Amino acid sequence: MKMILAIMPTNLSDLISTELVNAEFRVTKFASTAGLLSGGTTTFMVVVNDDKVNSALDLIRNLTPHSDPTDSAHARVTIYVMPVKDFERV
Repeated sequence: MKMILAIMPTNLSDLISTELVNAEFRVTKFASTAGLLSGGTTTFMVVVNDDKVNSALDLIRNLTPHSDPTDSAHARVTIYVMPVKDFERV
């Protein structure tokens, strides 16, 4: 399993969260602050089986306005993919 942590401008979050849910991904969404406390960001946590990681990432990438991928200072969405040792819903 993997956890996708995606940090994006809040104005992108409604569209992306709706499409992730429509694609049957479980999404935890929370307000966050980035860029020296400048605010205006939303962070998603999405836990998926290894075989679904690329589908979730493709969905996020396809819904994000394109920017120069070599210009990390102006990235629209920052994505981390981390291994998950254990996942439990109580």
